[in-house]
Amino acid sequence: MTDLQVRKMRFAFADYPVPFNWNPSDPAFSLATNMLSFLFLAIEKMISATVHEALPTITDPEVAEEALAFVRQEGQHSMAHRQHAKGLIKAYPALQETLDEVMAEYDELTVSKPLNYRLAYIADLEATFTPTFSMMLNNADTLFAPGDDRVASLFLWHFVEEIEHRSSALIIYDAVVADPWYRMRLAPEVFQHGGAVMVKAANSFNRLIPLEERKVDATSIFGSELWKSTLVKQFPFLQKYRLFAMSENGPTYRIYSQIPLREQFAVAFGVMCSQIPGHKPAKAKMPALAKEWLARYDAGYDVTRWYTAANNDQASQG
Repeated sequence: MTDLQVRKMRFAFADYPVPFNWNPSDPAFSLATNMLSFLFLAIEKMISATVHEALPTITDPEVAEEALAFVRQEGQHSMAHRQHAKGLIKAYPALQETLDEVMAEYDELTVSKPLNYRLAYIADLEATFTPTFSMMLNNADTLFAPGDDRVASLFLWHFVEEIEHRSSALIIYDAVVADPWYRMRLAPEVFQHGGAVMVKAANSFNRLIPLEERKVDATSIFGSELWKSTLVKQFPFLQKYRLFAMSENGPTYRIYSQIPLREQFAVAFGVMCSQIPGHKPAKAKMPALAKEWLARYDAGYDVTRWYTAANNDQASQG
């Protein structure tokens, strides 16, 4: 039997405006997570359609139960991110265009690619989440704590559950496709597609959100302009050459600048290893914050206000 728990979360996104730059101390990370909310809506819609299409071919009842729990968790994530996206679009109506573009990319993938391809896509993508989201949870004090508690709490919950169901997509893939080499061969195409959608969303943010709101060039999250700005700061005369022309979309800012490079390299290595046949997601270490989150949830703590609830508890005890 699966040990996944479907937790229904509601965040207070309708109570007051949702800021685009929800963590002013890290505008690049704020931008990246806004993009993730849009991407998650599209990807989780594809996951639901794909898993339900695969279910009739799954003969093992335990795998079928795992698949249903997995897709139900993802369904809850989708509902919560829809509320975040709705809040962003209410504040910045032009962002509906961005969301529509992202949704269209994955709707097209769903109708144009065969089931095995989509199961491999999902398994490849989900395999990257444990190393990536573990890094974010391990650095929550700077990435999440200083920002809007609704957005921070949404992503903490989602990332914890992605790590909780870290084996699910691969279990489903192995039950239906059972070809680890196909999954590995497909990985470059998966990452290329996902990266292209993110670039499209970043360019859309640059076009639709004023610089005074987003604070940085949205493409900062890819590091594509960072090498230019670094060189120009060292050698200002380079600015006269077209190659070194600075972005007109605002200053660049290195995402995860507060996280040691060795930790980021370890994540990159973990992502690479996650695509290799024989990879066992269950062996990945659960981050301390994920364990704490699960324990607090079980104890009845208000995890939808992860930081402000803790402050209120401390104040009442004082």
